Amino acid sequence: MVSIGCDKHSGPLLDEVGGFQVIDCQVCGFKHVHPLPTAAELETVYRHEYYVSDKPLFIKEGTADSQWWQQVYSDRFDTLEDCLPENERRILDVGSGPGFFIQHGQQRGWSAIGIEPSVRACEHARSLGTEVVEDFFTESSAAKLGKFNAIHANAVLEHIPNPIEMLALMRESLVSGGVLCVVVPNDYNPFQETLREIEGYRPWWVAPPHHLNFFDFDSLGNLLEKMGFDVFLKETTFPMDMFLLMGDNYVDDGQLGRACHQKRIRFDTQLNKAGRNSSKRAFYQALANAGLGREVVLFARKV
Repeated sequence: MVSIGCDKHSGPLLDEVGGFQVIDCQVCGFKHVHPLPTAAELETVYRHEYYVSDKPLFIKEGTADSQWWQQVYSDRFDTLEDCLPENERRILDVGSGPGFFIQHGQQRGWSAIGIEPSVRACEHARSLGTEVVEDFFTESSAAKLGKFNAIHANAVLEHIPNPIEMLALMRESLVSGGVLCVVVPNDYNPFQETLREIEGYRPWWVAPPHHLNFFDFDSLGNLLEKMGFDVFLKETTFPMDMFLLMGDNYVDDGQLGRACHQKRIRFDTQLNKAGRNSSKRAFYQALANAGLGREVVLFARKV
């Protein structure tokens, strides 16, 4: 493999997609696009375009899948409530999108606030009666928001050019002993690599300029430890790549992708209906320990 180097980033070249290179950066400790776009270059995308042109159906489909999302969020709040005192219930959702997570938190009695740059997503969040700040999470906005007992960041770190700085800011925004729940795609995982090697799939998960960073359980866990967190729970979500291994090529068929997603929802929902949610979570935690599953879900305490 070719090695790419510069003043700040260096590592073997993994992929070239759409004029972007992906390196396994030995400086940062995780894979990312090189060179990285600036925050200014991304501002227009996330303020005005992401939920309009790039993800136009996200809010509609999220609303349609709301029952399942409530299960997902319930699991996360269950974990947070298990490890925080009853009087510590102030949470910030970074990149809060349409506001579904904040709404769930409010319904459970939490003081839940979101911060989100997208104009359209904030409009939807406010229509749900949630409190959301229309802005990027920066030192300036964080100072105004104050301290939190917990921070949730779902599908955020893969999008930004400065995940290390973002994690430092999240840590600073937590009270002593506060908890971070962070969720990112589990990319370059064994199932994906098998699909490339055996079936010739392109690296569909490499989607710059939207996805800039590519984590797995080890790289994100190690980064959190370096940033002053203690990771106490690893979990994942349904391994969607299994459908591809079984012959359902949803990468090139959006309708098939939606159908596979509905099967995943049924899997989770049936276990929950049967009173076996703990079995479902144990299954996902076992997958996480094997480095498998579609997403990396980590809970970490500020130390």
